[in-house]
Amino acid sequence: MEFVVKTTVFFFILATVVEPLPALGSRRTYQQYSSLETGISTSVDEDLVTNFPNQPPVDFKHYAGYVTVNETNGRALFYWFFEAATTPEEKPLVLWLNGGPGCSSVGYGATQEIGPFLLDIETQGLIFNNYSWNKEANVLFVESPIGVGFSYTNTTSDFVNLGDNLTAQDSYAFLHKWFLKFPSYRNRTLYIAGESYAGKYIPELAEVIFDRNSDPTLHIDLKGILMGNPETYDAEDWRGLVDYAWSHAVVSDETHKLINDNCDFSGNDTWSNKNCTQGVDEVLKQYKEIDMYSLYTPTCTTNNTASSNTGGSKMQVMTMRRTSTMIPRIMGGYDPCLDGYSKQFFNRADVQKALHVSDGLQLKNWSICNDQIFSNWSDSRPSLLPTYKKLIAAGLRIWVYSGDTDGRVPVLSTRYSLSALGLPITKTWRPWYHQKQVSGWYQEYEGLTYATFRGAGHDVPSFKPAESLVLFTSFLLGESPPSTR
Repeated sequence: MEFVVKTTVFFFILATVVEPLPALGSRRTYQQYSSLETGISTSVDEDLVTNFPNQPPVDFKHYAGYVTVNETNGRALFYWFFEAATTPEEKPLVLWLNGGPGCSSVGYGATQEIGPFLLDIETQGLIFNNYSWNKEANVLFVESPIGVGFSYTNTTSDFVNLGDNLTAQDSYAFLHKWFLKFPSYRNRTLYIAGESYAGKYIPELAEVIFDRNSDPTLHIDLKGILMGNPETYDAEDWRGLVDYAWSHAVVSDETHKLINDNCDFSGNDTWSNKNCTQGVDEVLKQYKEIDMYSLYTPTCTTNNTASSNTGGSKMQVMTMRRTSTMIPRIMGGYDPCLDGYSKQFFNRADVQKALHVSDGLQLKNWSICNDQIFSNWSDSRPSLLPTYKKLIAAGLRIWVYSGDTDGRVPVLSTRYSLSALGLPITKTWRPWYHQKQVSGWYQEYEGLTYATFRGAGHDVPSFKPAESLVLFTSFLLGESPPSTR
């Protein structure tokens, strides 16, 4: 079943005309960014979230609202920011991005994975997350790019150019203008984390930050990136997807051989080979029968309004693009019935008012993923390996992890991609532990750490919350995952 998500577009009348933010190729000092204050509050009080419906009591503050990243076109990204649970002034800032492209960091990361409040179907409200990442950091969730969740543009032609490059530009502008709202974080250590197609967003944004940091007035203290089940290198992502499906008995030996004999995933005309297309279509057909993101958990079968609107597994297997080697970006996550409740929850007027969406006027078309963005994505880098090499040479901390029951960007895809980097191994493959149990395995390379999560699907923190917090803490400290019982 295919669902259609209407793109959220607002139109505002601006009282002041302001110069747009520059393209990445131009230079502008931070002081010049600071002069672009239309739509930027000198106080964050107006973004402070109070009376959030069903919120468990907490001692930390959280904020939500908009940052306009392009004044001329009226592009604005929605954010939700949680201070660290204790001593926020001493802890780093972590930017979390979900992928898709077209999926919400609020609907997934913030309320299904690593945020302090998790949506709960049984209570029809929120529950406190004992393993929230804001125990160790100040966490900033952004719905990116425009058209995702509550983020919007006043200029519909922006969607024609929507892709990796524009997303990186807008995310970079977002950070600088968000620092105007929260100046105490201007020089704070920054890490960027996320999953899935954010495996492309994150290195691309990190590269922009690194390049622009040559101007000290634009300096952002980025120290590292952390990516889960990330799309990395399309050719190896495809090969890993197929091999994983075969090795986990999703498809037959004959289908696997048909693909191996006929598919050149690194070529420019992969889909012109009908035998290749037939084989890959068979893989995707079989994955429709289960949850591709979590091979061993049930699919959603309930038909109530709080459930997924897919009529079965919430996974959406998108039509393969026959004109490129781009891997189909299949949208979804873990709990097979939670996405529908997320849609219901974030379309509530009281929730939107508390989050300062559209001045409290109820919108009715928030969706956890926007398939129009997915379908019309016009710009995607086929490989991030050159960017990895550049960031490793720059000394950034790079960690990658995989839930090993995910079929969407499986452990094989990531292992194949990382192997193509050819990095020297500094610490060989070994288990890591939590509460005296094996949580997964890890290996360290010169400039990169790779870890797996045993028994976790695509959105790892949804499956292994305690273990995820342990790995996240090790990442922030720059220490190896716990390797003794």
